[in-house]
Order: sequence, then structure tokens, then C-alpha cells
Amino acid sequence: MTGKLVHTGQVVMDLVMRVDSVPEAGGDVLASTTTLLPGGGFNVMAAAARDGARVLYAGAHGSGRFGDQARAALRGEGITIAQPPTEDRDTGVCVVLVDDDGERTFVTGTGAEAGLPPDLLKTVEVTTEDVLYLSGYSLLHESNRAALLGWLPDVSVATVLFDPGPLVGEIPTDVLTPVLSRVDILSCNAREARELTGLADAVSAASSLTKRLGSGAAAIVRDGPAGCALARNGEARHIPGFPVTPVDTNGAGDTHCGVLAAALLDGADLASAARRANAAAAISVLRHGPATAPSGSEIEEFLTRR
Repeated sequence: MTGKLVHTGQVVMDLVMRVDSVPEAGGDVLASTTTLLPGGGFNVMAAAARDGARVLYAGAHGSGRFGDQARAALRGEGITIAQPPTEDRDTGVCVVLVDDDGERTFVTGTGAEAGLPPDLLKTVEVTTEDVLYLSGYSLLHESNRAALLGWLPDVSVATVLFDPGPLVGEIPTDVLTPVLSRVDILSCNAREARELTGLADAVSAASSLTKRLGSGAAAIVRDGPAGCALARNGEARHIPGFPVTPVDTNGAGDTHCGVLAAALLDGADLASAARRANAAAAISVLRHGPATAPSGSEIEEFLTRR
């Protein structure tokens, strides 16, 4: 690999609680386990790094206890940190409820990661061999949004990978549209694709999404154990997945994006990269999360058995 993954999204701390079911409004349930782990953008970067990619975190991070824990985790994965800590604010926390079916529900409290100063991204060097990762969460925060929209037109990169995230419906249209025009690969899950297109079928949704992207751009719709749909240049296809019985789906989409980026950086074509990402996501849901991405050798071993 000659290029690197440049991640411009947010790292937060995930407070993960396993519950029998998510409580009704005004109700309460007892969690069987509670853990505090790095999450958010960390999951994507860890997945790429474990699959052999060089990774640079270009986002903001706080100066308190949570920021210290996030930075230690990033360095533990061999990820380079581009920015200094924000002095007057700590990193945010996301409460993650994981039920018995492995499904997850989020409540996010933002911190320093939501306040990226506009000028900081201009200090980040991006080359034509890199993959630049954008998160839809960045477009919900005024400071991050301004930084990205002011920086993207000046960046010449091989691939811009965009994951709009579960709050895609809250991104203003006048913000989302210009970002989509700069995207080379859009990757979202089936629920997000349905919100963007109104289509339940993953292949049809992927095909529809390409019409909102620039010329030659691709759309990937992640569809859980079914795999993913891939559309590009007027052609759409299904990339089969690897059905498993999940214990925790938290971070599976992040694993998919991170391994997809690593495979592209390693020279794989998009369809092959998507299949490898499907395998990595299948492995990740067999572990309690959020950062459950496998190593490159684990992915290889998994694929040889299929």
C-alpha cells in the first residue's frame, strides 16, 4: 500500500450496555454488561489499520479523560493523529443499547469532535493515492461542516468515501447535495438508502443513489447478512454476504467501510473490495463491540473457508 486512509469524522467513547430489549418511553431495564470503549470513527480506522492500511485521523478530539482514552486507543492501533487536543472540551460519549438480537440503538452526546475549526483541515496533506473518508455526522455540526465544505474543493484525491450515517435525514439538502457531487463511493446501510431513495430493494436503491453522485461514482448499500449492492456506470449488482448468527451488530457498517478502504488502497477493484468488506463485517458481528474488526489474516482465513 502506498496511500493512506484519511479520516475526517468523529471519534467518541461508546458506553455500551447489553439489554434484553430497549425500554419503552418512561421505562427502565437492567443492563447485563456495561463497558466504555472508543467508537464512532475509531471503528472505521481500526478496521482499516488491522487490514494493513496506514491511517491518519484528521478530526478533533478533547483534552479530558475521554479524549485521553480515545487517543491511547488510536495509538494502540498504529493510527497517526493529525490535530492537537481541543483544550477546553472533552471527547463526546455515545450510549449504545445492544439487545438480545444483536441490534443496537444510539444516543449521542457530542464533545470536542463536533467542533473542528475550519482552518485545521488545511494542515492535512492528502495525495492522489489516498482514500478520504467523510462521515455524515460531520455535516450535522456547523463547525465541521464549514471545515469540510471549505476544504473539499481544494483536495485532489484518488477516492472520496462517504458514509452518510443513521442521521442522514437530518442533513440539510443544500449541504448534502454538494458533498454528494464530490463523492467517489457512497456507502450506506439499507435503512439509510431507503430514507434517501424510498426504495426497499438494495440493488434498486444503489442504482438510484448513483444518480445523485458525480460521473463514474459508485453507490454501495450494505444489507446485513445478505451482503451489499453495488452500482456504478449504469450497472447494479448484488455482492453476496456471509450469513452468520450475530451477537452484536454495533460497528459492522464501520468495519465494512474500513476494510473496503484498506482493500482499495491495496489495489483491489471495487467489487473485490466489497466482498472482502462483507467477510470482515460478518466476522465482526460474532464479537461484542464496538471495535470488533478482524485482522487481515483472519479475513483471509475466513474467505478460504467459503
